[in-house]
Amino acid sequence: MNADGLATDGGAGGDVLAVVDHRRGDLRDVSFELITAGSELAEALGGELHLAVVSGDVERFAEELDRPGVATIHTVRNGEEFDHGVYQQALEALEAELSPTAVVMPNSVNGLDYAPAVAESLDLPLVTDAVDFAYDGGLSVTREMYGSKVETTVDVAGDRFALTVRGGEWPAAEGTGDAAVEPFDLEIDEAALGARVQGFEEVGGGDVDISEAEVLVSVGRGIEEEENLDLVRDLADALGATLSSSRPIVDNGWLPKNRQVGQSGKVVTPKVYIAVGISGAVQHVAGMKGSETIVAINTDPNAPIFDIADYGIVGDLFDVVPELIEEFEG
Repeated sequence: MNADGLATDGGAGGDVLAVVDHRRGDLRDVSFELITAGSELAEALGGELHLAVVSGDVERFAEELDRPGVATIHTVRNGEEFDHGVYQQALEALEAELSPTAVVMPNSVNGLDYAPAVAESLDLPLVTDAVDFAYDGGLSVTREMYGSKVETTVDVAGDRFALTVRGGEWPAAEGTGDAAVEPFDLEIDEAALGARVQGFEEVGGGDVDISEAEVLVSVGRGIEEEENLDLVRDLADALGATLSSSRPIVDNGWLPKNRQVGQSGKVVTPKVYIAVGISGAVQHVAGMKGSETIVAINTDPNAPIFDIADYGIVGDLFDVVPELIEEFEG
């Protein structure tokens, strides 16, 4: 067993193909988490980890993705942005070339777009939204249900399989590796595409992407009134942080949807997450538990948020926050 409980003996001797995620010219954090998850699975299977980089600046992406544990990075140059049909054809062609035991994809907007189609065309059982897995002669995948209140284990039948992994559940791979970079020639069957992506247009509420922030100050129902948000904004400004929130704040219309952290919002993994007046419901925790350092401010010493916090302040936010602002501004 490794530190995460993943059996490393009795593997089937098969390789893993992991598909990285990028958007608007940048690799997503989940791409580096996929390297960690994929490396663990490849070790358990007794095989190697291959990465697929489809579209975009594939050479730059390959350089950034060269981390320990990666054997080969396959680059598929075709367009700049995500296109369902291109991804599906690229993965079908790579699978035919590599014959991997496992295909691992991100449980992201893009990943969930193509993963079912790829699994269906390759006749692979698919398990989505994995938060953990173990392999000991067969794959067992841990998933969460009912707003992350219940964990379930799915045993996968068959020697080959596909799965999508939830962002924020594995640490991002670090360091420099020595992976081989192999361009992969893909001849697109235009007639089979059915549609092509012509471009992207940002819609309302996109002023910031909280998933990219290194420091988040997140506010919950403990703020009581909308006008009190200015106090938490001042703390965020003093820290050079980004303001985010739990769902009640968005439901009240006090902040836009793109600021919401949680199962029905965004998954975030900042270096520092400061939860102000947030009790720590499982739906919210599911979106921020991967944060490097968690600081909680709450009047209730028994609030669930303190169970995952690295540092906790039991006190009234209206007393605590002004003192923090004074400290950081001073």
